[in-house]
Amino acid sequence: MEELRSAAEAHMDQVADLVQKLSAELRTGLRPAFDNFIGFFHAIDWKEPWLMGLMAFHFVLLVVAISSRKNLNFQMYLFLLALAGVYFAENLNRVLGSNWKRFATQNYFDSHGIFLSALWSGPLLFIAIIILVSQQMSSCSPFSFSFFSTLLSG
Repeated sequence: MEELRSAAEAHMDQVADLVQKLSAELRTGLRPAFDNFIGFFHAIDWKEPWLMGLMAFHFVLLVVAISSRKNLNFQMYLFLLALAGVYFAENLNRVLGSNWKRFATQNYFDSHGIFLSALWSGPLLFIAIIILVSQQMSSCSPFSFSFFSTLLSG
């Protein structure tokens, strides 16, 4: 019985320690994360032509995804294209990291791929989510229900 009591007390001490650490982190707030984001944002030279081209590419892709929301086949190709871009991001990071002097003023491509994840994969995943939500909403429209009920009945 004494072993059970000491094990329970040890467990309670661990839980109390975890709660204390969590409350200390919550008291610091989001300020450290915000400061890291601002540092990341200011470290990038946004006037580089290739970065402006990348942002334009993502903007055009977003406009195409929104404007083609009624075309299911095209949306699926666009969805797969966006996910393929995310899938090949590691290889792209490796290639760009070894050739950065040809197009950039500084090496943004670290071995962890943080920069490419934030500026390549992040927007592609956002566009893929928009396509997915758009297709889910269109499948829940009254027309699609009547279409499926017609298929099922006969």
